[in-house]
Amino acid sequence: MSRPTTKQELLKASQEKYTLIIEYIGKLPDANQEFHPGTMNRNVRDVLIHLIAWHNMFLKWYEVGMKGDKPVMPCEGYSWKTTPELNKKIWSDGQGKGLKKVMKEFKDSHEAVQAIISRHTNAQLFEKQKYAWTGSTSLGSYLVSATSSHYDWAIKLIKRGLK
Repeated sequence: MSRPTTKQELLKASQEKYTLIIEYIGKLPDANQEFHPGTMNRNVRDVLIHLIAWHNMFLKWYEVGMKGDKPVMPCEGYSWKTTPELNKKIWSDGQGKGLKKVMKEFKDSHEAVQAIISRHTNAQLFEKQKYAWTGSTSLGSYLVSATSSHYDWAIKLIKRGLK
């Protein structure tokens, strides 16, 4: 599926890929199984923690940005150039959490992002420079990155890690 360019495409793609992740995890004989060496995210839980953290960062950007303020991106203490270090911190902070709790957090954060998509029009989502906080891009572009594109990454990583 190509990159969503409408509200309906974005809602559909993000929900379908979310569902694929959940179904795939449900079919695993052991969802706690460690991946093969070579990736920072060592199991399903780690991948979901990563997605949750980026959902939550987006939700914070949205909250701050829609109030007319400029959100710190990606988050306090990090720049886009230091996202590898941020991702390591996300991984480290998530250690010790159980998969069941993480699955619930993933569901909740996904639904929170879906709700934002649902309450905007196509123009509000995909018109570039509509909101000062999104810079030269669109709100929809951020949402595609936080959902369907990131979910594609997660699905590939889980499949590759368990081969």
